[in-house]
Amino acid sequence: MITPSEIIHKAERLYPSFLSSVIRGDKFFPIDNLPIGSRSKDYLTLREAITQLISKSKQHLGYGYILELETRNLHKLGQQSLPQRISIETEQDYLKLLKREKEFLQFKADIELIRSEVPELNCWLYKNPLKVIEYSDRWSDLLKVCQYFQCNPKPHLYIRELPIQIHTKFIEQNKGILRNLLEAILPAELFVSVQGEKQYAFEKRFSLRYGEPLIRLRILDQALKAKYDFPFSDISTPISEFKQLNLKAHRFFITENLMSFLNLPALENSFALFGSGYAIQMLKSVNWLASCPILYWGDLDTDGFKILSQLRSYFPQTISIMMDTKTLETFKEFAVTVAESTAENLLYLTPEEQALYSYLSIHNKRLEQERISQDYAYQYIHSLCITIPD
Repeated sequence: MITPSEIIHKAERLYPSFLSSVIRGDKFFPIDNLPIGSRSKDYLTLREAITQLISKSKQHLGYGYILELETRNLHKLGQQSLPQRISIETEQDYLKLLKREKEFLQFKADIELIRSEVPELNCWLYKNPLKVIEYSDRWSDLLKVCQYFQCNPKPHLYIRELPIQIHTKFIEQNKGILRNLLEAILPAELFVSVQGEKQYAFEKRFSLRYGEPLIRLRILDQALKAKYDFPFSDISTPISEFKQLNLKAHRFFITENLMSFLNLPALENSFALFGSGYAIQMLKSVNWLASCPILYWGDLDTDGFKILSQLRSYFPQTISIMMDTKTLETFKEFAVTVAESTAENLLYLTPEEQALYSYLSIHNKRLEQERISQDYAYQYIHSLCITIPD
């Protein structure tokens, strides 16, 4: 037979539906479909169960569920008063049973506030009654943000620059609910697709500025420094600004490690980019690089070839430098043993590169590019630049 605690549990499960009915203005009470369950055949157990139900009923407490009894003759037990129907008749009984009267009053006040300040959220309310309660302590500020974006759907400002009367960290601390709300009230064509992105996803989605990753560029030809009026030979710039440079008439050396980047020699018609390992994926969006000769120099290890394959998937014209068997053999005394790794089928390696990649994976070897002498690197690069046109 059902217990008082089980009645409360079943009533709790109806709470979202109750809140939705309040938002829609639908009738919800009485709740009269609460199951009684099977009765025990043991007299003492049966009597205790009924006593508990009576002691926690509205008839006894003045609120909660109503317990209706009927007198029946039971085999071996004789005449007994048994539960016939359990129901919750009113909203007041229901809320007091769940101890949610105060919460519900705030819920109704929040619904009224949301509808008056941002009526476009009305459809959102139907689907999200529990979120109204979850964020009950901050609806005033959430709605200020919504109103601002309705008037300024593409601010192009940093979050803390937004002229909204809220504390400076409010948006940063509430990105999840704000994204949910803004997507409900703003036209879909205003959103930027950020599927699969985590960092700065909110900022990108709603056209806000953010702390962009930096691209580090070295000018290897002083004539280019003068031509483009660059104030420095070593520059770090946000990726969005780098995309606007359009240096597609020139050659680019990309290195995996910083010292190799810094030690590249002066070269005619050339720039250097610091790839910084897998951060090289940032370059994918720089469309004009597709028209540039690109030379990539990474470590002679499995990660170096994975990065090369990744870069070549963006820019098929990429040529690897000093990532060959000759270089490995020349400096084999500086190669080290690394943790075991499994070779993958990298789609964008040449047959020679794939063979060396497999060898390094099988033998767990690494030759870092800093271990290659400067004389060897300079001769290699200069000879390559003679044979490869710009």
